[in-house]
Amino acid sequence: MRLLKVATCSLNQWAMDFDCNAKQIKESIAKAKEAGASIRLGPELEIPGYGCEDHFLELDTVNHSWECLKDLLLGDWTDGILCSFGMPVIKGSERYNCQVFCLNRKIVMIRPKMSLANDGNYRELRWFTAWKQRDQLEDFQLPFEISQALGQKSVPFGYGFMKFQDTAIAAEVCEELFTSNPPHSELALNGVEVIMNASGSHHQLRKLDYRVHALIGATDTRGGVYMYSNQQGCDGSRLYYDGCACVVVNGDVVAQGSQFSLKDVEVVVAQIDLDVVASLRGSLSSFQEQASCKTKVPSVDVPYSLCRPFNLKISLSLPLEIKYHSPEEEIAFGPGCWLWDYLRRSGASGFLLPLSGGADSSSVAAIVGCMCQLVVKEIANGDEQVKADAIRIGNYKDGQYPTDSREFAKRIFYTVFMGSENSSEMTKSRAKVLADEIGSWHLDVSIDVVVSAFLSLFQTLTGKRPQYKVDGGSSVENLSLQNIQARIRMVLAFMLASLLPWVHGKPGFYLVLGSSNVDEGLRGYLTKYDCSSADINPIGSISKQDLRAFLRWAAIHLGYPSLKDIEEAPPTAELEPQRSNYSQVKRQFNCSNLRSQ
Repeated sequence: MRLLKVATCSLNQWAMDFDCNAKQIKESIAKAKEAGASIRLGPELEIPGYGCEDHFLELDTVNHSWECLKDLLLGDWTDGILCSFGMPVIKGSERYNCQVFCLNRKIVMIRPKMSLANDGNYRELRWFTAWKQRDQLEDFQLPFEISQALGQKSVPFGYGFMKFQDTAIAAEVCEELFTSNPPHSELALNGVEVIMNASGSHHQLRKLDYRVHALIGATDTRGGVYMYSNQQGCDGSRLYYDGCACVVVNGDVVAQGSQFSLKDVEVVVAQIDLDVVASLRGSLSSFQEQASCKTKVPSVDVPYSLCRPFNLKISLSLPLEIKYHSPEEEIAFGPGCWLWDYLRRSGASGFLLPLSGGADSSSVAAIVGCMCQLVVKEIANGDEQVKADAIRIGNYKDGQYPTDSREFAKRIFYTVFMGSENSSEMTKSRAKVLADEIGSWHLDVSIDVVVSAFLSLFQTLTGKRPQYKVDGGSSVENLSLQNIQARIRMVLAFMLASLLPWVHGKPGFYLVLGSSNVDEGLRGYLTKYDCSSADINPIGSISKQDLRAFLRWAAIHLGYPSLKDIEEAPPTAELEPQRSNYSQVKRQFNCSNLRSQ
């Protein structure tokens, strides 16, 4: 029996914050060592952070990454444990996205990424070159300072695997797993038993199922151990990376980390018998036949054993039931964790939301409420980093800290109902009830005087005063009067976000939250510079249908029962006068509507 204990991580790395990133890398190694692991895998580009964007084009980013790696290697961090670190490396004239494998204070090999993510939210070809040489490992001359410090002049560089005395190990970097001809297929035929995948994969509704099935598919028909690590949190860009580090053995998930978490460092450990990999491969006739005529992959000999002696007291990691969140839970926890991470990094003191009492803005309010619940829960569980951030953001004094989500929301969350003569008492009441359930600092503001001031100014300039259609005005007048209200709300929201903290003696500013769903964005059904204009928009990638399901779920599971009435209420823009024989229903999916003007 060849017992191997492995550790894979989800880290909340901050783009370009090398000190913070190194600290969290070290913490993950310490936890892996404490658990007795022989291998530690971190997320893609973990040293500089995945979301550095055009900073990857700067030499300083690469140089600082080497300095950080040197610090890790000069200490005892890699003693007795194989560590994979993600960082950019320049070789000749090209810049590569690399995994650097280190053991016992030496670099074993450097593996450049061969298939770059370059669609959707990803632009890796803007910053990196894909490695195209698959037939041999090249000799890479280490930077002079690194060479002097480590006493190591060069290392193998390229596509290949590491042959230890008791097993063979290789890397497959993020996007490579999802290609039509993934490396793990031929690596398995070459005897590689452990694949280490460092990833930077963002959260998207229902995406985890696709990702986990790819991990299972990499080992169920050919055997093997697949380690998956992922970035977690909001790194550089406005994406949220959703962690879920896991270990798969012969098609079975034996260890799985959380998908949504406020923790900065999470380490998942699995105890594996590598003989089950050899046994499965030996029982597959087709695998044996294909292995006999395989394309040879270059390798590096490492005179070291990673497996531990057999011990009857050691229990193996068994297959477990995969944890999937429902779409409603994903909407609550994904954007909720993202909002917290964005808030604590921005220097802001909270959020401000124009709350209309409709489905979209109420969904955003509920997500912020969920965020407050998560923060209080993690503090109760003993997370000191979350506690420190909450004390700073909530401006707590004299040893106090959040113990109640509603009290915390009162400190960091403003909601504002910006009513006009066209607003109904029903929407005003729904906004107030929901704000009370969440605990936000709620304001009821009339914008009529501001609208009147704009119209008076226009009348002074032109001699004309526009009227609504129901009062005899044209379609042009009617649309303009609606858009004036919506855009005034945007200006008022940003003014309140910057000045209300000052009024209440709080430091900093508040971030304005948007509430435009993906259907509105795709169809153009929105007023430019109203709900479409904000600092951040937590529901910008979520459909109306999913939001309505979320409202029904949140009414029960988040403890905001008014959301049920909000979801059942007919949508209305409330931008035209209400008459006894007229009501303006908001036509959510009418592509020909002109409100986008």
